[in-house]
Amino acid sequence: MITVDIRAKSFGKTQVLGPISFSVETGETLAILGPSGIGKSTLLRIVAGIDTRFDGTVQRPGSCAIVFQEPTLLPWRSALQNLCLVHPGLDEAAAREALGRVGLGDKADLFPGQLSLGQQRRLALARAFAGEPDLLIMDEPFVSLDAETAETMLALTEALLADVAPAAIFVTHARAEAERLATRIIELQGAPATVRLDPQPGQEEGDPPHDRA
Repeated sequence: MITVDIRAKSFGKTQVLGPISFSVETGETLAILGPSGIGKSTLLRIVAGIDTRFDGTVQRPGSCAIVFQEPTLLPWRSALQNLCLVHPGLDEAAAREALGRVGLGDKADLFPGQLSLGQQRRLALARAFAGEPDLLIMDEPFVSLDAETAETMLALTEALLADVAPAAIFVTHARAEAERLATRIIELQGAPATVRLDPQPGQEEGDPPHDRA
């Protein structure tokens, strides 16, 4: 289980995040909604352990993978090498299988610059899932994609989450993405940002939220 208990996060004198608490269990996918600039990526960086300067605690498993907004691939390495370098224990056959699962089986020897943006995003997705992490973190992985490519990425992510079943947290500003992929949705609002949970089935807007965290 991942447990997040943030009391505050500030940049200088500006407090960005207020009290935010939730937990995510294995097999759950939590979506974090909110407008641009509210602090969604800051929250993910804290959950991932990248940002440690905050007031609060985060408990996470040792195995964690992150899919950033940009693919963050090594441009001087092939698609296959981008997988194997991140996961040293992954043999070539398993890496090629991981590429095949995202439709890049015939692109193993190409470099990121030879791939379209959609293909680079699929490679980043394959890299994240290849190590079968206990926690998967995704920071708006479908942003800036055309509708057809975004649908392809959504379908791939949906299938991989069902197959690998890690605990997953992703941020998005698109409610349709959240409702499709997530088992639970929370929304950031206000300044500093705090959590408003979506009503659960059988619960009316404005009722106290039934958080499964």
